[in-house]
Amino acid sequence: MNDARRSQQRPVGISRRDLMGIGAGLCASAATATLANAQSKAVFKASDVQPPGYPTVVATENLGKKLSAATNGRLSVQMFPSMQLGGEKETIEQTQIGAIQMLRVSAGSIGPIVDDINVVNMPFLFKNMAHAERMMDGPIGQELLDKITANTNAGLVALCWMNSGARSLYNTKRSIKAIADIKGLKFRVIGNPIFVDTMNALGGNGVAMGYDQVFSALQTGVIDGAENNPPSYVFSNHYTAAKHFTLTEHLVVPEVLVFSKRTWSALPADDQALIKTFAREAQLEERVLWNKYEQEAMAKAKAAGCEIVEIADKAPFQDAVKPVWNKYGPKYQSMIARIQSV
Repeated sequence: MNDARRSQQRPVGISRRDLMGIGAGLCASAATATLANAQSKAVFKASDVQPPGYPTVVATENLGKKLSAATNGRLSVQMFPSMQLGGEKETIEQTQIGAIQMLRVSAGSIGPIVDDINVVNMPFLFKNMAHAERMMDGPIGQELLDKITANTNAGLVALCWMNSGARSLYNTKRSIKAIADIKGLKFRVIGNPIFVDTMNALGGNGVAMGYDQVFSALQTGVIDGAENNPPSYVFSNHYTAAKHFTLTEHLVVPEVLVFSKRTWSALPADDQALIKTFAREAQLEERVLWNKYEQEAMAKAKAAGCEIVEIADKAPFQDAVKPVWNKYGPKYQSMIARIQSV
C-alpha cells in the first residue's frame, strides 16, 4: 500500500461516527476560542423542534433581537426551528459540545441527564397551570435551574423556564372518556422512564420515541397515539392523523431554555448577564404567547372535526399513577412537598 493511500485510511479503532464527533468537537472548540475575545462578533445557533411561529420559537427569536440591539450586532441569534438540527436528544448532545449554543428543550428530556429535574415530571404534580407558573417564577424554579447549570456532566447553562401547557392523550383508534378506554393502546412518550411508567400505569403501552418520529408513526400505525399539549397536537399536524383528543392533563411539564456551557464559559460576565436578563423577559413573554396559541390550537382542532373530550373527574387517573409515585416519589419527597405548598 502506498503512502498516499495509507493517509486516506481512518486510524485503526476509530469509526466514521467517531471521526464525525471529533470533527464537531473541533468546530465547537474553534467557535469557543473565537469567543474568548470579548469584542468578537458571534452568531449563536438556536434550536427548537417546534415550527416557526410557535411561542417558544418566537420568544427565543425576540431574545436574539434584543441581544443584537443591545450589542450593536456583535452578538445575535440564528434560529433553526422545525427540527432542522435534529430531535431533542440529538440537539442536547450538540449543545453539550458547543455545536449549538441555545436550545429550548422539555424538562422531560433533561430529567435523564439531571435527575433533580425529574421532580417536575411527576404525573399530576401541579394543581393547574397557575400553580406551575408560580413555581417557575419563584425561588424553587431558580433553584432547579441552578441544579442544571451546576451539573458537571450536563454541560448546560439553564437560562429560564417556558410554558408548555398540560399534556393530554390523543389517538387514532377511539374516544377516551374513561380510564378503561386507554387499555391496550400504544402511546408515544418522551424517552424518560417516569413517562413510560406513567403511561403503563394508566393502562396503555408507553413507547419512548423522538418527537421527530411521531407524525409518521401515527400515520403508519406504529403507535396508536401520543400525549402532548394542544399546540403540539395541532401545529405539528398530529391532529390530522389522530382525531380523538382527551384532556387528561396528566402532566404539566415545563420547557427549559439552555445555553451551551462550553460557549458560555468563554463569554465575558457582562454578556452573560445580558443574556440572562433577556431570557427572564423571554420566560414571561412566551407565557403570553402560549395562552393565545393554545386557544388557537383548540379552535383549529374543533374546526377540523376532532373530538375533544373533557374529563370532569380525574380521580381514577390520579389513583392509577400511584405506583409511579411510590417508585419515584420518595427520592424527591422534600422538593415535592415544597412545590405542592407553593
